Order: sequence, then C-alpha cells, then structure tokens
Amino acid sequence: MKNKLFLSFLFVASLLQAQIKIPQASPLSKVEQIVGLTTIDISYSRPSAKGRPVYGELVPYGKNWRTGANENTTISFSEDVIIGGKLLLKGKYALYTTPKADAWDIIFYKDTNNWGLPEDWNENEVALRTTIVPESLSKHVETFTIAINNVTTDSATLDISWEKTLVSVKIEVPTQKAVVKNINQALQGPTSNDFFTSAQYYYQSNNDFNKALEWINKAISISKEPEVPFWYYRLKSLIQYKLGDIKGALETAKLSLAGATKANNQDYIKQNNDSINSWSKMKN
Repeated sequence: MKNKLFLSFLFVASLLQAQIKIPQASPLSKVEQIVGLTTIDISYSRPSAKGRPVYGELVPYGKNWRTGANENTTISFSEDVIIGGKLLLKGKYALYTTPKADAWDIIFYKDTNNWGLPEDWNENEVALRTTIVPESLSKHVETFTIAINNVTTDSATLDISWEKTLVSVKIEVPTQKAVVKNINQALQGPTSNDFFTSAQYYYQSNNDFNKALEWINKAISISKEPEVPFWYYRLKSLIQYKLGDIKGALETAKLSLAGATKANNQDYIKQNNDSINSWSKMKN
C-alpha cells in the first residue's frame, strides 16, 4: 500500500512539474529581413548582462564565441551575398565571432548542428571570415541583440550590439544582377506590364534613363487596355524629366492627369498637378 501511495505521489509530482513553465534566461529570437530580392533569416538566443561586465570577462577576448547563448546562432541567405569583399554562397551558416578589444572576427561556419561551439573546430568548415572594428555605444544595451539595419535595395548591415559595443557588418546583395536577369527573361515574351515594371526599376535605381524611356514607350505602345493606364504616363513623365526633356515631361504629365481625373484617383491628380506646376516654371 505504501509503495502504491509513493508511486502515486511521484506520478502527480511529475505531472505538476511538466505543467510548470518558467521564462528562459536567454530567450530565443528570430529575425527575417528581405534585402532587395534576398531573404536573410537569423535564429539566436539573447542573454542579458544583469550587471555583469560582458566583453573581456563574461565573453573572453581572443576566443571563439557562439555569438549568443544556448544553441549556435544561425543565419541563412536565399541568394549569394558579398561580405567584406568576399563571396558567401547562399545557404545556412552558424554565426561565430572572436571578440577582441580592437577588432572582431566574424565567422560563417558551414556546420550548424552544434550546441554552442563545435567540439572540434574545423577550419575547412569556415565558409567566410572577415574582420570588423567595433564601435563604442553611448547607451547601454542590456540584452544581446542581432539586427538587420540600414536596408537598401543593394545592401544592409548585420548589427551585433551588447553592453556598449556595436559590431556592424555590411552585407551586399546582388539585386541589380537578379533583376536584370529577370527582366531579360521576361522580355523574351514581354507584356506591357513587364516593360512598365522594367522601366520602373531602372528609374527608381537611377540606372539607365534612356533604356527606361525605351521600355515605358513600349509599354504604352502595346498596352491592351481601352486607354493607356495613367500611371504609365506618370512614369514616362518622370523619366523625361530626369533626361532633361521638360517640355515632353509636361505634355506626358497632362495625359496622366487627364486619365487620373477620369478615374478620380486623387493621389495621381495631386502628383501630376504638383509636377506640372513645378516644371512649368523651368525652361526646357
């Protein structure tokens, strides 16, 4: 009987233990950011300083670090990227660092199945290593943080911050190369929207305004709409303005305004009126 009671007590105790949840000391965090056409995913655990000196003590100088807590921090890229002038192939990597007072080594390691650092470090698994000079922060960062900041269509920075130290790693993505490839593929059998999208990208990226004008003209010429979309004319007017053709830009803006007015699109009505008023004061 005593044995049965004891076993029942253990069973109930195990159930209670299984139901109790407590917060993690270093909670898991996930970051996803699209840079241009490249998706960057990061998974890492976030320790807090809790009054402890971090770099040089909690995290020793000159030794490889898991760059976080618990399982190794991982980062993945959907496309090839450039870091520190070196090519890093698309894929998933463990992110390790070697902090030092005057410089950090940033290491992208192929083997991601480790709890923290690998038991046997293998230099052959290092896909890329680059060195970054750390920056001093004026404000204390209590919880270890990895973020993707300074996002443009062609680059971003991988920012690692904790205590009063920031390490910022520039990541370059092949957006223009990928877009041009997509454009060339699409233009094998393009629609008016393909030409419009291509012209829009070249305009927005300050790439080749003459090519952008060629493509928007093709979009307009092969448009199958009952009327040429007013946003086509709007883009053409902006490209003409960039090329210094103020007279042409004004004429095209008026066509866009007429279409926008007919569609009662207040945004395009205002944009075109603003441009017409501004460009009318200029001499061609």
